[in-house]
Amino acid sequence: MGQPYIRFQNVTFRYEAATTTLFQDISLHVPRGWLGIVGANGAGKTTLLRLATGLLEPDSGSIDRPPLTVYCPQRTDDRPEYFQDFLVSTTKNAYIIRDRLHIQEDWNERWQTLSHGERKRAQIGTALWREPEVLAIDEPTNHIDSEARALIAAALHTFRGVGLLVSHDRDLLDSLCQQCLFVEPPTVITRPGGVTKGLQIDREEQQSLQRQQLIKKREYTRLHREAVKRRELAQQADKRVSKRGIAKKDHDAKAKINQARVTGKDAVGGKLLHQLDGRLQQARQQVENIRFKKEYTLGIWLPAARSSRDVLLHLPAGSLALGGQKQIRFPELFVTPTDRIALIGPNGTGKSTLIRHLVPQINAPQKHITYVPQEIEAQQSREILAQVQRLPHEQLGFLMTVISRLGSRPQRLLESSIPSPGETRKLLLALGMTRAPHIIIMDEPTNHIDLPSIECLEQALAECPCCLLLVSHDRRFLQALTQKTWEIRKGTGAEQDCVLQIRLGQQIL
Repeated sequence: MGQPYIRFQNVTFRYEAATTTLFQDISLHVPRGWLGIVGANGAGKTTLLRLATGLLEPDSGSIDRPPLTVYCPQRTDDRPEYFQDFLVSTTKNAYIIRDRLHIQEDWNERWQTLSHGERKRAQIGTALWREPEVLAIDEPTNHIDSEARALIAAALHTFRGVGLLVSHDRDLLDSLCQQCLFVEPPTVITRPGGVTKGLQIDREEQQSLQRQQLIKKREYTRLHREAVKRRELAQQADKRVSKRGIAKKDHDAKAKINQARVTGKDAVGGKLLHQLDGRLQQARQQVENIRFKKEYTLGIWLPAARSSRDVLLHLPAGSLALGGQKQIRFPELFVTPTDRIALIGPNGTGKSTLIRHLVPQINAPQKHITYVPQEIEAQQSREILAQVQRLPHEQLGFLMTVISRLGSRPQRLLESSIPSPGETRKLLLALGMTRAPHIIIMDEPTNHIDLPSIECLEQALAECPCCLLLVSHDRRFLQALTQKTWEIRKGTGAEQDCVLQIRLGQQIL
């Protein structure tokens, strides 16, 4: 059997509800190795994976692929197919993968209590155990702490088939991928190397196109000025050879005009003007043919209002069950209207459980609490989009401006049947912004969101005057936005409980 590959031949695809084609006549060849797939939220990255693995069929064109393909979706709501078979498998490969990804035997029974990071490791482990010829993975490092990220990266490096990787994790894309595919509907562009090299090539190409367009515009302007000058001369020439206004018996004047027509000097001027008009049209076409990506404004303004209350949350010391014999113990917790808090800790230590426990107890009107959970189920995503589509025109316009400045194209989002996970998070945040939040709580805010949008979100939250409570593994993001840290640590030895400590800077409170 030959080397596995995927080949797209003149593929066109459009969703039924959309007014525009998502992909138009794309062709590409994907050999063995990892291909990174990069693009804005809603650009069609997940659609491309589903086309490549046969979960969607193109409207026209063809896709050649090997028989066994596996797709790992962004969402981790459901157990992976064959998960139980993988857990009980006694093959050497199964033992190696379970050990490499620290997957435990009882995870199938405990699925509902697993963190999303643990579910993602289970999803990827099951996929690798099946040994597909094509493995398509959508955002593998979402919800993952630094230790688990290293485990997943090492596991993916062992894959020897055709790998398709959608991710906003630059380190993973750079270390794993031999080439990257940049999705820019309705086209795609393949560039060698990881995402850092690809983005550098893209910037150089865009700068080159801008320089070329500037040169062509200058040439067009020069030709346009010359054409205007020649047209004025031609009009003057027309007057010289015209007999209108000459007296019938002025034979000398008529003779001079006849002589001018015979010599044809003015006709030569008209011919030159005609040639110049042709060159002018050609120059205009050359300017229009040079197209580079439009740069959208990504700045954002949050119409937030600071609460006038002294305390937004007061919770006595206590504990919460985490499943099995584990629990999380926490000290007395206070949250004020000006607090900017980072909640950190390894996967499975109860960060999301604690957040869900805190939200109903916040001392603020419900409409002034903006909560964006770690994962949003598909049906809820549809309901959020439907809610947005029913907004009054003025409110919808403001919200779509926010979405645009977070890096998504509003028209494409409104036409979708279900928003992508990244777009759903943007919608929830934008909806909250219209209600002047007193507190913004985001569980893994950078998950599912593309790189430019992460930078924009960071800028927006930095300027927001309300309280922030952010759960994240993205230390750089947290360092830019928070001053106080709630850190959950795993118990050691026989101690199974997780413990929350509060720090201001390096000082434990």
